[in-house]
Amino acid sequence: MTRVLAVANQKGGVAKTTTSHTLGVALARRGRRVLLIDFDAQGCLTFSCGVDPEVLAVSVHDALIGRNKLGEVLIDLGELHLAPANIDLAGAEQLLLGRTGRDFALREALADDLGRFDDVVIDCAPSLGILTVNALTAATDVVVPLQCEALSHRGVAQLLDTIAEVRKYTNPALVVRGVVATMYDARTKHSREVLDDVQHRFGLDLVGAPVPKSVRFAEAPLRGVTILDHAPNSPGAHAYDTIADALLESGDASKR
Repeated sequence: MTRVLAVANQKGGVAKTTTSHTLGVALARRGRRVLLIDFDAQGCLTFSCGVDPEVLAVSVHDALIGRNKLGEVLIDLGELHLAPANIDLAGAEQLLLGRTGRDFALREALADDLGRFDDVVIDCAPSLGILTVNALTAATDVVVPLQCEALSHRGVAQLLDTIAEVRKYTNPALVVRGVVATMYDARTKHSREVLDDVQHRFGLDLVGAPVPKSVRFAEAPLRGVTILDHAPNSPGAHAYDTIADALLESGDASKR
């Protein structure tokens, strides 16, 4: 069964795109057939993969509204495939508003191509609108990138409320795998306390290891690569390898 992993948090700047891209590459290097879906009109994942969002002839927007098949918009990046995004996606929410079954648009777009992949990783937009609900409806699993700072509590609570609604109405089988602790500073008591509190307050597991702060993460997208290539021996790269292994292990356990 294909795992469809939504990387979601309506709070911006918590490393959703970094997490989506790096996990996608890490899973591909473990022999998995991986599709990345950029589901944010800013096109940050597309840019991070070395693709210019401004020159796209077609994008995930076209597949979402039924103008093209998803397979027609995919870009082969060698290790994995990308469904790219650009500013056109910003109009999708308005176009979907009046449609019956609007929350299922991405699931339907994925249907014909799902069997080609072992893992689909969706980089969600920083909102709880129609696009994020579409991603959660299409997903089998969700992880929550969490910047370990005080305002994280409110964002996680709101996202979990949305996930509860999605489970009730469109996707009862959706599994929350836990949080990915990003930009983590183990030297500070604050980071440790926030992570511990979020885990206990919401009953969320930590997926893998916390990802430490590093300038290497900001440098990598300019080269169109992840930290796994830009700084493969760094603590950040090792953390994402641990997270990828944890996700694979949890997937294997769920089949037993």
